[in-house]
Amino acid sequence: MKKIEEVDNYLNAFEGEASAMLRQLREEVHKSAPDAEESIGYGMPAYKYYGILLYFAAYKKHIGFYPGSSVLKAFTDELSEYKKAKGSIQFPLGKPLPLDLISAMVKFKVIENREKRKTAIKK
Repeated sequence: MKKIEEVDNYLNAFEGEASAMLRQLREEVHKSAPDAEESIGYGMPAYKYYGILLYFAAYKKHIGFYPGSSVLKAFTDELSEYKKAKGSIQFPLGKPLPLDLISAMVKFKVIENREKRKTAIKK
């Protein structure tokens, strides 16, 4: 398997519903964190803004969204219907992405990363 080095190539590797959901997710991340740097990390789309913001990936039955454990903790109630692990959420294929919730989580992580950066600079 050829190593994927660009997000467009990653997205183009999928078809149908997974492809559409990945593209929606990418667009929402761009709207919510317009200054974030897009790249590939761990073989999946990655976004950085004063550190890692998030990753996402497509799987057979879901889209994996990896914003980190602090985001999951902050949005516990809103994420109650989704399968979660330590720092990840599974958005099932066949159901619409919760775009407003995704936007809120991305914006939360942007603020969190910015605050961590300010604290690190003061030290």
